[in-house]
Amino acid sequence: MSTCTLHNENCIPVLRRLPVGSVDCILTDPPYNLARFMKSRDTNLTAMRENFFGAAPWDDLEADAWVQSMDDFFREAARVVKPGGAVIVFMAIIKVETLIRLAQGHRLYYKTTGIWHKTNPMPRNMHLHFVNATEAWVYFINRKRTGTFNNEGTALHDFYECPVAPPSERKHGKHPTQKPVKLMEFFIRTLTLEGETVLDPFMGSGSTGVAAGKLNRNFIGAEIDKGYFDIAKERMK
Repeated sequence: MSTCTLHNENCIPVLRRLPVGSVDCILTDPPYNLARFMKSRDTNLTAMRENFFGAAPWDDLEADAWVQSMDDFFREAARVVKPGGAVIVFMAIIKVETLIRLAQGHRLYYKTTGIWHKTNPMPRNMHLHFVNATEAWVYFINRKRTGTFNNEGTALHDFYECPVAPPSERKHGKHPTQKPVKLMEFFIRTLTLEGETVLDPFMGSGSTGVAAGKLNRNFIGAEIDKGYFDIAKERMK
């Protein structure tokens, strides 16, 4: 049976306590640092979504502070992920270059940038500009150039299409940037083996952990917000 270990605290101390090379894959969705940017945009997000991420304190760092926080994350990620282990980080497209630069500074080998295409995005601002239907993810390998890749002889493209988290998941999550379990399963199934350990240092309401448990992988999660931590714990039970 898989194991599940959860921490209700900032991820950096958690990462520092983990042994070197003890994790097979990091799959995570950290803050995009877009709150201040979005507040100045011509948008009706607040009216359309009660828990708009732009109003969340965890996405409201000064730009330099966010860069430092991500650099700290990659430093520890490169220590705890085994050589050849994968690191998948979701990120806003306008921040991808910064993310790659920081990761490469810690010997994480950049593989590719991919796209999650939401097949049913919220039609916000549809009369102002193109509907935002995509989010980027960045794929790294730690200290090697290749690792586990379970494609089963099929060409896997650098985009994945699926709906946003359905109501059946959102009623247990309620996180403004909640990822669907199906999306996280895709990465876990492709980049890890049964019995290996998946880490999500920015766990939110726990979609990565739910996916890991369903696929018989061990899971370690960290979430600083007590409310979301409690939701994640109940989902994984």
